[in-house]
Amino acid sequence: MPKAELHLHLEGSIRPAVVVALAARHSVPITEEQVLQRYAYKDFGEFIETFKWVTAFLREPTDFALVASDLAEQLLPQNVVYAEVTLSVGVMLLRKQNPQANFEAILAAAEPFERKGLRLNWIFDAVRQFGADLAMEVVDWAKRCKSSRIVAFGIGGDELSIATKEFVRVYGRASDCGLHRLIHAGEIGGPEKIREAVELLGAERVGHGIASIHDHALMDLLAARRIALEVCPGSNLRTGALARQLRKEAPSIREHPLPEILRHGVPVVLSTDDPTMFHTSLRGEYEYAKEMGLTEGELGQLVANGFAFSFGGIG
Repeated sequence: MPKAELHLHLEGSIRPAVVVALAARHSVPITEEQVLQRYAYKDFGEFIETFKWVTAFLREPTDFALVASDLAEQLLPQNVVYAEVTLSVGVMLLRKQNPQANFEAILAAAEPFERKGLRLNWIFDAVRQFGADLAMEVVDWAKRCKSSRIVAFGIGGDELSIATKEFVRVYGRASDCGLHRLIHAGEIGGPEKIREAVELLGAERVGHGIASIHDHALMDLLAARRIALEVCPGSNLRTGALARQLRKEAPSIREHPLPEILRHGVPVVLSTDDPTMFHTSLRGEYEYAKEMGLTEGELGQLVANGFAFSFGGIG
């Protein structure tokens, strides 16, 4: 079936061979085996360190163009026809790069894939632990780029690092700029992080949100307001987020709370997060969903939700 994906980080899609090619451009000799060793994590902290290591090879607009075209090549065989791809603009700014130059190169690289049936829109993402001032800069760059392909502003990173209330002004600015509002919450944090995202920031979708399983009143709220959770089971398994939320060492994917959340009436969209880094694909995530015991009708609902809760006007 044609599918949409709404929680997908460009930087988390970089295949080992592409990492090697990027490193070679900057005179850093590494092998695919070394990349694969990096792409193995015991917990969320190790994943963050690997993410920082990989993104250090994204230094020029041409580097971003390479990974954008490679991502499109990965999506087409899965019959993904639409995706909202997250860009770590906060990291670009930290490294003194020009986000507009990088973004223009990305758009040019993605354009040929439009003719092949793949439409890509983009989410400008800040890093929570970098603080509210840098997050505001990300919003301002989204406005400066003046592109209808930038559909939302989001914040990722360590949700336990800075209080949600510190970003209220940032999200107000994003809304004033016509951007939809997203945030990672309830991945490793508790359900209160999700509630804060909705009530303080006006989040329209929440990245991950699996901690909602601990608060039925919160799930009622999400269901009533039709706020979708972007659930990424493979990611949750490999970062240890699932183990943390279940308070259980080495849980099985069959224990993931996705079915209970979905059956509570909360809209769920199935996504990969950082597919290459987590050794998964959107097809693989649907296989995980089948392992959890979802019915054919429920799997079809997940597919439909990917379009219905998109910000690209294709729902």
